[in-house]
Amino acid sequence: MTDAVGSIDMPDAEDAAPDSKKTRKGGKRGKKGPLGRLALFYRQVVAELRKVVWPTRSQLSTYTTVVIVFVVIMIGLVTVIDYGFQEAVKYVFG
Repeated sequence: MTDAVGSIDMPDAEDAAPDSKKTRKGGKRGKKGPLGRLALFYRQVVAELRKVVWPTRSQLSTYTTVVIVFVVIMIGLVTVIDYGFQEAVKYVFG
């Protein structure tokens, strides 16, 4: 018995699995040895680093100052919270 889509015995053309799989030939990577692949990786890393927008010296100084101030504030906050917990534990366990 068939319906509008197909039958149980015969699947639709879209659902059918392809009989042959396409195999990849390897391209550039398949033809080079380990040292060739390492050299290719190094060249790609250098090419990507050339695309990076590096900060100016003043921007770097500003970012560094912001980070150091933030870290000092967080150290102070954690110190105050730690001291509060210490006093609370001393009070409870005495």
